[in-house]
Amino acid sequence: MKILETEQFKQQRDFSVRYIANNKKSAALKFAKELKKSVNNLSSFPYKYRKSYYYKDESIRDMTFKGYTIIYRIDETKELIEILEIFHKNLLTKEEN
Repeated sequence: MKILETEQFKQQRDFSVRYIANNKKSAALKFAKELKKSVNNLSSFPYKYRKSYYYKDESIRDMTFKGYTIIYRIDETKELIEILEIFHKNLLTKEEN
């Protein structure tokens, strides 16, 4: 399955990486690298994670990664995984402030 990252996800991911970098740059780089690897692994096991707590749609899933929730949609007909958003419940993104 192909993986597509939405603009919203990219903005939220970048915000999270910058936030982590404020404390420790090396941790931010490690976070970004491991996040990319985990997202790419979804193509092999798209149904590995639970049905979304936030959406009432069987095709939308929640992946937990280092305290963050990554929400993604599986489209079997297009053979596509769309990464919708990433957030940490204790960290507001710029848009939410």
